[in-house]
Amino acid sequence: MRRYGSVALFALALMGTASLGLAHHSVWGVFDPNERFSITGTVTEIEWINPHIFMHLDVTGDDGEVTAWRLETLPTAFMRRAGIDRAMLMGSGEPVSVTGIVAYEDPAMGWVHRITYAEGHFYQLANDAGDAGSSRPSVPEE
Repeated sequence: MRRYGSVALFALALMGTASLGLAHHSVWGVFDPNERFSITGTVTEIEWINPHIFMHLDVTGDDGEVTAWRLETLPTAFMRRAGIDRAMLMGSGEPVSVTGIVAYEDPAMGWVHRITYAEGHFYQLANDAGDAGSSRPSVPEE
């Protein structure tokens, strides 16, 4: 009887740690480094959450149809260290251009490399050479 209790406890512990693994994933496990995107749209929401921040962008296609993109980026702690906050990512309501890599299973989801705002400032969050992110986002000098 004691053996079954240990096995059950081990199984519960394993299930608990498995959910943590799903919550924080490898960039390469979700996003295809060979499938790049470049889009322009309006930021509708910033989810300032851990383990990664999500930016929601409405992108209008050539046919006039709007596609809602969900863009994942660095953890909140990385952004705070670089002096970037939620309002800065949200921008002024003007269109932004975003480059990055597309998710394997969702063509309207991506990992952000760079966000460029209408007046020209940008945040470089990963490089275009396939780097999944850096410990310090680049903030241009003003």
